[in-house]
Amino acid sequence: MKWENQTSGNRLVDWLMRPASRFWQFASLAVLLGIAVSTSLRENWGSDNAFVVKAAETLLAGGSPYEDKRFLYLPSAVIMAVPEALLPQTVLRWVLPVGMSGLLGIGWLAALRLFSVPLRSRFAVCGLAVFALVYKPYVNLVLIGNWTAISAAALPVALLLAHRRSWGAAGLVIGLAIACKPMLVPIGLLFLLARQWRGLAVAVLVPVGVSLAGALMMPSPSLFFTKTLPFLLQGQDSYALPWDASPIAVLPRLGVPESVAVAVAFAGAGAGLWGAWRRWRRPDSAEGEGGDQGQLRLVETACMVMLAAFLVSRPSFDHYLLVVLPLLLASGVRPGSMPRSPWFWLALTPQVVLIPWPSELAHKRRAFKDCATLCGLAIVLARRALRSRRVTLGPVTTAGSPPRTEPECAATPAESAARTAF
Repeated sequence: MKWENQTSGNRLVDWLMRPASRFWQFASLAVLLGIAVSTSLRENWGSDNAFVVKAAETLLAGGSPYEDKRFLYLPSAVIMAVPEALLPQTVLRWVLPVGMSGLLGIGWLAALRLFSVPLRSRFAVCGLAVFALVYKPYVNLVLIGNWTAISAAALPVALLLAHRRSWGAAGLVIGLAIACKPMLVPIGLLFLLARQWRGLAVAVLVPVGVSLAGALMMPSPSLFFTKTLPFLLQGQDSYALPWDASPIAVLPRLGVPESVAVAVAFAGAGAGLWGAWRRWRRPDSAEGEGGDQGQLRLVETACMVMLAAFLVSRPSFDHYLLVVLPLLLASGVRPGSMPRSPWFWLALTPQVVLIPWPSELAHKRRAFKDCATLCGLAIVLARRALRSRRVTLGPVTTAGSPPRTEPECAATPAESAARTAF
C-alpha cells in the first residue's frame, strides 16, 4: 500500500503520514546522535559489550572464553566479536553507541517498510526519536552496548523478507542474529507455523556452522555445556537478579514461593504460545482491505512468540522488549492493531521517563516495573490473539437480483487459501 494521495479514515494517522519538515528531520537526528554522544562520555558505557570483547581477546590470546562465567553466548559470538577486540578503546567508545543506535534505527525502518509507511513521514522521522526520549530501556541499551540491538534489527528485517516471500533470506538473517546472540531462537516456531522448512534449515545451520568453527578455534569448548549453560539456566546469580524482569525472579522477591512463580510463568508462556498459534491460524479480518496483506498476522505472531519466551527466560531484562516494540508501534497504522488500544499504552507506562515513580521502584527494584510491562504487553497481545474472529458482512450483488450480504470470509480467496493450508 502506498500512502501518498490516500487517506486511512483516521485523522491522526493521516497527519502522521504527511512528510516531515526539514526541521523535524534534523531535530530527530540530533536527538538520536545526542543520546549516542552523551553515552560515549559516561564512565560505564559498554558494560555488557565488554564481556563479549573480553571473550574475543581471550580467544586471540589462546585461552578459552568460557573461563569467564559472564560470557553467555555461543562460540559463534566470539568470532563476531573479534573485529571489536581489534579496535582501540578510544575508538570503540565512540563507535559502539552509534552502532547500537544504528541497529535500532535499522529495525525501526524495516518495521516501517513492512507496513508501507513512507520513510519521510512524520511518523517515521519523529517516531524513533520520541520513543528514545520517553522509553527508558532505549537509553539503557545504547549505554550498556548489549547485543540485544542485533536482534532488534534482525527481527523486523526478517519479517519484511518473509512478507515478501523470501523466507530463505529471512532464515539467513535470523541465523546470523542467533550466531551473535541466541535471543531469536523462539522465532523458529514462526517458520514451523508457516511450513517454511528451507528457511528454518538456514536459520538453524548458520549458527550451528559458525559455532562449530568457533569451537574448533578455542581450547575447552565443552565448558559451554558444563559451566556456562548451567549457570545461565539457573538465572545467573545475585549480580543479575536485581534487574531480572522474569516473573520467575520477580515474584519470589514479593514473597511468592518459587515453585508457584515458576508455574505462573510457564502457564503464561504456554498461553502465549497457544495465542501465537491461534493468531497464525486466524487471517487478518481486514486482509486485502485497508492495504493490509497479512502483515499484522506475521508481526503479532512473531511478537507473541518472543513475549512468551521472555516470560520464562532467565534472566529477562528491560531492553529485551526493544525486539518487539518497534514492530508493534509501526503496526499502529493498521486498524485494530495493538497501539490502537489504550491498554497497550497503559502497559508501557512503567517505562516512561517523565513519571515520578517512588524511590522504592528505582535502581535495584526496577525489575518490578519491568516485569509489569512485560506481563502487560503479553496479556494485551494474547487477548488479541485469542479473541474469536468476527465475520464481517459486506454487500454482494449478482446479476438480476437485489443486493444481499454474504460472509466476507467466504468471498476472500486469500483467506480460503490460508484455511486449506492448515
